[in-house]
Order: sequence, then C-alpha cells, then structure tokens
Amino acid sequence: MFTLMRLLVHKGLCLGLSLASFLGPAWGVEKPNVLFLAVDDMKDWVNCLGGYEGTVHTPHIDRLAERGVLFANAHCPSPKCAPSRAAILTGRMPSSTGLYENGHWWRPNFPEVTTLPMHFREAGYRVAGAGKIFHHTAGNNPPNQWHDFQPILFRNDGWFREAKINYPWSTVAPYPEGFPFSGVEGLGHENDWGALPGVDEAEYDDSLAADFAIEFLRNHETGQPFFLACGLFRPHLPWYVPQEYFDLYPLEEIVLPKAKPDDLDDVPEEGQKLAADRRSDLELICNAGKGKEAVRAYLASISYADAQLGRVLDALEGSPYFGNTIVTLWSDHGWHLGEKDHWHKSTLWEEATRIPFLMAGPGIEPGTCRQPVGLIDLFPTLIDLCELSAIEDHDGSSLRLLLEGPETAEWERPAVIEYRRGNAAVRSARYRYIRYQDGGEELYDHETDPLEWENLADDPDHAKTIRELARWLPQRWAQAAKTKAAFTFDPETWTWREKSTGRVIEGK
Repeated sequence: MFTLMRLLVHKGLCLGLSLASFLGPAWGVEKPNVLFLAVDDMKDWVNCLGGYEGTVHTPHIDRLAERGVLFANAHCPSPKCAPSRAAILTGRMPSSTGLYENGHWWRPNFPEVTTLPMHFREAGYRVAGAGKIFHHTAGNNPPNQWHDFQPILFRNDGWFREAKINYPWSTVAPYPEGFPFSGVEGLGHENDWGALPGVDEAEYDDSLAADFAIEFLRNHETGQPFFLACGLFRPHLPWYVPQEYFDLYPLEEIVLPKAKPDDLDDVPEEGQKLAADRRSDLELICNAGKGKEAVRAYLASISYADAQLGRVLDALEGSPYFGNTIVTLWSDHGWHLGEKDHWHKSTLWEEATRIPFLMAGPGIEPGTCRQPVGLIDLFPTLIDLCELSAIEDHDGSSLRLLLEGPETAEWERPAVIEYRRGNAAVRSARYRYIRYQDGGEELYDHETDPLEWENLADDPDHAKTIRELARWLPQRWAQAAKTKAAFTFDPETWTWREKSTGRVIEGK
C-alpha cells in the first residue's frame, strides 16, 4: 500500500496539502477520484513491457508503471474497437451481449445497461470525458453518460471521415497536397501515415483531448469526487503525428517483427481466414518496400500518445487531487505488423490481444503482476476500489487482490478473449488456447514458444492442458445484437428509432 511518506516525496509534492487529501477510502476520509486513460490499437510495444525488440520511447507510461501495478500479461475482451470498448464499459463480454462487431450501437440494443461512467455519475461523481472512450463513431458516447464530454475533433475531418452513418458531421473534401503521405499508392486514407503539413502539435485531435483533461484538473472544484476519462486515438490508423515523433526513430534502427514463412501451415481454416483479412494492405506496403517506414510510423504514434498522456499526468501530479486519485491506463486491443502474415487487429493471437494495462493510486502496491488478467475486470475493480455498489451481471471480477500484492497474490483465472460469435481464446500464465466456431483449435506454450509458431493442439501430450483451459470458454453465445441498419439515428436529438417496431430510445 502507498505510504504517506512515498506520496509526500514524489516529485517534491507540495507539503501544504492536507493529510485528508492523501488518504483514500481505507481510512474512510473521502471517495477517491478516477483518471481513466485509454489509448487505441496499442500493442505491447511500450518500453516497460518490452514487446518491441528495438528502442521505444514511452517515458510517461514507464513512470506510471513505476508508481503503480503493471499488468504484464493483460488482454483485451475482443480484438476490435467497438466490441472491446463496449465490454470494458458495460462489464459484459460480447458472448453475453451479442455486441461482436463495430457495426453495433450499444445504446439502442441495451438502453437499460448501467455503464461505467453512468455508475459513477449515479454515485455522485462529476463525470467528464474526451476523445475515444466508447467507440468514436456517432452514437456511441451519448450525453446521458456524462456531465461533460468532448468528442474526437479530427484535424483531417472531411477528406478522411466521409461515411455519413458514422460521421454525419463530415463533408467530403479533396485530399490535401502530398497525399498519400506514406508514398504507398492505393493504400487508402485510413492506412496512411506521415506528418500533416502545416499542422502544429497543439492542433492534433489527441492534443485537444489532453487539453480537455488538463483544463478539467485545473478547474475542478474540490468537494465532489470525479471520474475523468481521456481517450487518445493514437496509435490507431492513420498514423498522422508531428514530425518530431518520427525523428525519434531513425529508419536504420527500426526492427521489423519476426515472421515465419510457413507460420500458418498448422493453423485451422478459421484462423487462416482471420489472418487473410485485409492482407492486401500488408502486401501493398511490402511491395512498395515500406515495411520499416510503416513500423516507424506506428512507433512514432505510440510516442506521440505517450507525450499526451504525460501532459495529463503532469497536470494530475500538480493538482490537489494527486494523492487521492486512482489512475488506470489501458488499450482496447493490440495490432499485427506482419506477424502471422497479418496486418491490422481482429485475430485471437498474442499480437492482437496483449495490451498495456496499468493502475496506480491509493491502496495500490507498486510492482509487476504477471498473472493473466482481462480488461473485463476493470469495471468491477474500479467500483470495488471506490466502494461503489457492485453490479450482479458483470462477467469480470475485481483485481483488488492483485493490486494489493501484484507479485505475491495467487490467481487462478485466465484471461478470455472473444472475437465474433463462437471464436475465443484463453490465455493462462503459460498457454494460449484458441477454439473457433467450427471446432478448430490452437495451443501455444509461451514458455518455449513466445511467438506462437508451433500449434500443439493435436499433440496428445497436451490433451489435459486443453481440457483445463477449455472449461473457461463461454458456455453460451448470445445472438448477434441488432446492427446499425436496424435503427434510424438522429445525431441532433440523440434518439434512435427501431425501424421494425417504431420504438424510440433516448440518448440524452
């Protein structure tokens, strides 16, 4: 547990703060605040996790890890943005809700669900947010979830975001001069990378989200606890960040991920289908000889996101709330950069599911936890730490035991990851087991095969291991939720009308 002395000496913290501001709920003084930091598509390529073989510049994530718990074997609920975030923020896995894809709105499908921000709001917290918390497309961050919310303000809106159902505010505009900035013809605007000409760092969307969080911390009045969410879009594509972050990574120092030419030969058909999805992007990049440039752009986007996180953490540490604020940082899923002959996310392998996940604050003992955990546990963990009422239908459970003893606590549960109906992975401390909806299986021993190159599922010597892991798979799979096509959404009034019944769902 944090000691008072540790808090007082951290970065020369002002001694004029009252003792009560340091003491969390364990002393019954006041409810802790929550700073809820999210990044997008960030795999384990942060310095403190060591997922990248070269040098990656993430000093601010690293310093958060030093004063909190770094979960070194943490995994997303689903390797795609909308289903992962819906699971994290409702506490219910895709197999429980049917929210399997980006094409579902969570609100009209589950108007009665109590989400994470709503639960804190109902408990008397001031609830504010900015950027990508739920999925960033229209209709996913209803006003009734927040007291204040600033959506993503795309600097390149218009020529980048023209799909009306997802971005009704966009207007089609010509590509700017110099596009594609990556130099890869045919790759498309969403997969491009580079520094936007004539755009200062302060104008980028994630800088604006960080600005919102900083201003909140400066202006919030003491006396009411807060839940402050700051969601950064990077390192999600397109990898547009200021040039100084590209300059951190000389091209000659870039290390490409290791790939095995016949890696998919022992993978079941369903796994091969997932690997083949959007492979054309990988082929375009490789055929253009731009593999190292693409990896460099991904790393630059990670470092830009890290810099914005650092600005918010600096604001917290300079505020009266530092000693009584729980900080959590997470990514919604990982990313493939050629591993398993795949580009993008949307697989059940390590590259797509292992993510940065950290927690720090009162009652949390600093250390590295190597037990397998899932972000489905984040909602119940936060309400446990803040002593709010539990929600019975949550699929996860509190990680408090691991936060109080990250390197010593016993833990029996593996992490479970789901992607589309019927496909799931179970990640234990040693193994990854995958079962697809058609019965295909994969088993990898991370003790001897950390790159998941040898599928052991057909080895009779591992039959017992498979049986032990398979019992954690979902016992039932919900039917897919209604897609966006089933509703008419009005972004002005924040209402949905279900086309088949006429039922109206409010979002304000």
